[in-house]
Amino acid sequence: MGLATTRGRFKSEALQHTYEQLVGDDPQRQADVEQEIINVEAAQLIFDMRTGAGLTQRALALKVGTSASAINRLESADYDGHTLAMVRRIAAALNRRLELRAVPVVAKARKRRAA
Repeated sequence: MGLATTRGRFKSEALQHTYEQLVGDDPQRQADVEQEIINVEAAQLIFDMRTGAGLTQRALALKVGTSASAINRLESADYDGHTLAMVRRIAAALNRRLELRAVPVVAKARKRRAA
């Protein structure tokens, strides 16, 4: 899962080109795009865990101790309230362990190589 790759920011050349044209080196736009990618990936992870377990949103909500509407929001890429704590609760309710990674920022790595 994920949109990013180690060669460039995105797996799709067309998406990479569009990103460079619309976002470029603007730090605020980069931060905004990064936050939206996190929202999309968190929502997809929650959806994949739930459907992989064969659960409805309501059934997952009961396991986690929240409402079905909260699960619905969490599965929406437009929702910007994802928290690590909630994703961990969902993973634990589904007998899963959450792993995190920190990777180098591609743009900075490119600049270092060019120098």
